[in-house]
Amino acid sequence: MTENNYVIEVHPGVGAVGEAEWDALLSAQAQPTPFMRHAYLRAMETSGSVGGDTGWEPATLTVREHEGGALVAAAAAYLKTHSYGEYVFDWAWADAYRRYGVPYYPKLLVAVPFTPVPGSRLLARDAPARALLLRALGALARETDCSSVHLLFGDDADYDAARANGWMMRQGVQFHWHNRHDVAPVADTTAPIVLPYADFADFLASLQRDKRKKISQERRRVGEAGVTFETLEGAQMTRADWDFFHACYRQTYAEHFSTPYLTRDFFARMQDTMADHWVMFVASRGGKRVACSLIAIDRAEGAAFGRYWGALESIPYVHFEACYYQPLQWCIENRFRRFEGGAQGEHKMARGLMPARTQSAHWIAEPEFARAIGSHLKQESGAIDEYLSELDDRSPFKPS
Repeated sequence: MTENNYVIEVHPGVGAVGEAEWDALLSAQAQPTPFMRHAYLRAMETSGSVGGDTGWEPATLTVREHEGGALVAAAAAYLKTHSYGEYVFDWAWADAYRRYGVPYYPKLLVAVPFTPVPGSRLLARDAPARALLLRALGALARETDCSSVHLLFGDDADYDAARANGWMMRQGVQFHWHNRHDVAPVADTTAPIVLPYADFADFLASLQRDKRKKISQERRRVGEAGVTFETLEGAQMTRADWDFFHACYRQTYAEHFSTPYLTRDFFARMQDTMADHWVMFVASRGGKRVACSLIAIDRAEGAAFGRYWGALESIPYVHFEACYYQPLQWCIENRFRRFEGGAQGEHKMARGLMPARTQSAHWIAEPEFARAIGSHLKQESGAIDEYLSELDDRSPFKPS
């Protein structure tokens, strides 16, 4: 495709795009994350986590100034034949299509597979290039008989462009922990000095008594069960460590009669190409490893992301210790600004993670379904507003 002398192409994955030019374009965005790096998306493809019979067919879009020219926009898109692994749930939409005898799949998805972390999705040099990329997504959807296009967990620039092109917006909720801001008074000597948490005990002291007591009790129960933790960062993680993590990861999926989205080869590629972006918390009891959690980190942004967990034994409260308390303790020790707890989970509030609004954008090809879904989204948005207001009233922190 061409438009205004730009060349628009669809590729069978990010492997068709140079790593250096992809990552350079990513770094110029407002909210880059490690999950949009070429190495991360490429590992999904080469490990078999997407593609093949997974229901995730890569359809990477690029916009260049001319044939072989500079890359001005790009998007990691996927033709989907189901709605698994997205964390923005549209099963009801698919069911409505089915009841009316209209196919909902395939649909076109702009997202990072299995990764509900907000960040830039439409990589573009400027606003016109981003708008062109959106039009190209619509054209691709029509050419491939997709019912719709969905942009998940994008940034403000993505959504400004989507609204301008008539896409519908959807609201969601996650739970994120934020460190105290490092702010020292300059002119106003009476203003309080606000510093990051000194340690986990300092964080606990900021919580209401019942929340503080519950966390302390849970941590004590883990210790009384004889469970200890070791923290492994980046290159410290050996092949054996990754093998153990993946065994735990598989076991947890098996207990829910499900199959892991990510293959062992994906994590091998993470070890080889992006090791510095991972921290592992390994639980042991009686000299034997029993559980493990894995978080992703972005040191430049001071951000951590709760991602994966698994256990070979069921031990009370080890999940909370591995997935929340150990990562939060690590974030405080390393002066990280925030910890994103992933999709859903109102129980996270009791551990100091507060509600954060998320968004997605949607283009529906069929006008009648678009009107019905648009009406539903307006009602849903109002319900989300009420829900967030209710959650804010239940803050686990002491009043300021």
